[in-house]
Amino acid sequence: MVIHTEQIASAVDLKHLNRQMIVILDFGSQYSELIARRIRETQVYSEVLPYRTSAEHLRNLNPKGIILSGGPNSVYDPGAPHCSPEIWDLGIPVLGVCYGMQLMVQQLGGQVERAERAEYGKAALTIDDPTDLLTNVEDQATMWMSHGDSVTQLPEGFEILAHTTNTPCAAVAHHDRGFYGVQFHPEVVHSIGGMAMIRNFVYHICECEPTWTTEAFVEEAIREVRARVGDKRVLLALSGGVDSSTLAFLLHQAIGDQLTCMFIDQGFMRKYEPERLVKLFKEQFHINVEYINARDRFLAQMTGVTDPEEKRKRIGREFIRVFEEESKRLGPFDYLAQGTLYPDVIESADTNVDPKTGERVAVKIKSHHNVGGLPDDLCFKLVEPLRRLFKDEVRKVGRSVGLPEEIVNRHPFPGPGLAIRILEEVTAEKLNILRDADYIVRQEINQRGLYHDFWQAFAVLLPVRSVGVMGDQRTYAHPIVLRLISSEDGMTADWSRVPYDLLETISNRIVNEVEGVNRVVYDITSKPPGTIEWE
Repeated sequence: MVIHTEQIASAVDLKHLNRQMIVILDFGSQYSELIARRIRETQVYSEVLPYRTSAEHLRNLNPKGIILSGGPNSVYDPGAPHCSPEIWDLGIPVLGVCYGMQLMVQQLGGQVERAERAEYGKAALTIDDPTDLLTNVEDQATMWMSHGDSVTQLPEGFEILAHTTNTPCAAVAHHDRGFYGVQFHPEVVHSIGGMAMIRNFVYHICECEPTWTTEAFVEEAIREVRARVGDKRVLLALSGGVDSSTLAFLLHQAIGDQLTCMFIDQGFMRKYEPERLVKLFKEQFHINVEYINARDRFLAQMTGVTDPEEKRKRIGREFIRVFEEESKRLGPFDYLAQGTLYPDVIESADTNVDPKTGERVAVKIKSHHNVGGLPDDLCFKLVEPLRRLFKDEVRKVGRSVGLPEEIVNRHPFPGPGLAIRILEEVTAEKLNILRDADYIVRQEINQRGLYHDFWQAFAVLLPVRSVGVMGDQRTYAHPIVLRLISSEDGMTADWSRVPYDLLETISNRIVNEVEGVNRVVYDITSKPPGTIEWE
C-alpha cells in the first residue's frame, strides 16, 4: 500500500487568500529559485514551473506576471528549450532574464547571435530610459552579467532601455504589451538596483499587492490542517532543526494533542542537544514528544565503516527501521507530517508522482534525514503545510508561531550529524572527542555574540594523528579542524575572517580541555572549490 498525499499548503485556495502570483518559467538556470525568493521578498507569491508549462495552464492559474529565467543554452541551439508561443497572447506582463530575454526576442521576430565578446561578471549599466522597469535605478549601476550571446536586432515595437560597453541591448521593452527583457541577472546580490527592478515589475508593471505575508499563511495553514485532519492523529519525525520544529509548533496550534512528535536520538547530535530539545518541547511548550534512545543501534551500524556515503545509507536504513517499529508501537496514526520545503518540491521535479492517481507519493522523511524511502505497508497520508515555503520564510513562520530564537536561527546541521564530521570509523570515543570540541566552538562564538555572524561554525575530527608536546611529554593525538563559514543560502560559501584572538582561545581550550587532541587547524577553503561539510 502506498503512502497517499494530502498536500495541505498546495491545496490552499489562492483566491481565498487573495494571493496574487508571479510565475517563473524555469529554463535550467541556477538562479530560478533565487528569482522566486526575490519575488517573495516583495510579499507577493511566486512559483517556479517548467518551461514546458502550457499557455492554457498559465491562463487557468491567472498570474499577474510571468518571468522567463536564464539558462545554459543558446536559443539557436538544436533542441534549445522554448516556451509556448501562445504565452505572448495571454495579455500578461512578461520579464525575460538573460536567456529568457533572448528567447522573447527570437520568438517575437528579433535576432540573437553569438557575441563578439562574451560578458561575465560585473558591468556598468548605462540607462537610456529611466522609466517603468528602470525607475529608481541609478545610471552606471553595477549589474551581474553571464552571457555569450547578444540581441542584434529587436522585434517590432521594442526599444532599448539600457546598454553596457559590450552589450548594446542590455535592457529592452515593448511598453504597450508589457514585455521586458534584461541581459543581466537582477536577482543576484551583485546587481546593484536589481531589487528595485524586481519591485518595479511586480508592483508597477504587474500591479500586484503585497498580500503574501507570514500572518496570512499561518492563519490559512492552520485552517486547512484542521479541515483535512479532523479528529485524526498525526505523527511527526522531529529532528530539532528549524523545519521540523516550526512544523511541530504550527501543527500543535492547529490540532493540539492530536499531534505526536517522535524524536529518534541516534547518538550523533551535538552536546546536550537531545536533552535540551525534549525538555523544551515537553516542559515549556507541552507538545507531546516521544523520545526514542537508539544510540547503541546506530553506533553498531558504524562498525568498520569509513565511506561517507555508506555511513549515510546505514544511518538512513536504521532510521527507517526504528521509525517503523516505534510508529506501530505508538500508533495507529492516520497522517504523517513532513517538513518538506519548496526547494524540495522544485528539485523533485514531480518525479515522485503516482502515474495512476497523479498524487505525489511520500518517499522521504525530509524533516529528518533526507534519506531512504518509507516501507510500503505504512499507511499514512501526508501533511505538508510548509511545502510552498523557502527556508527564510520558514524562519518567519517559526517566529510567528512562537518558536524560540535558539531554534529559529540554529545553524544548519547535517542529518547524519557528527558521524560525517568524523572522517573515519565512528566510535564512542571519537564521538566524545568531537562533541566536546564542537561544544567549545559554539560556546566561544556565543559568548562573543558572534553566533549569527556565521552560516555554520563547527569542528571536524581528522583520521590522522600528529606529534605534540604537553607537560614536557610527547603526545601523539588527533588534530581538530575548525570550519567557520559565511553564506547567504549555502549554495556558495566563504571562510570567515574571524579575529585571531578568537581562534587562539578556541584552540587553547580544545587542546587543554579535550582529551585526545593536541593540534587545531583552521579551514580557509571557500565553496567552491570546497564544500561546507568535509564529507
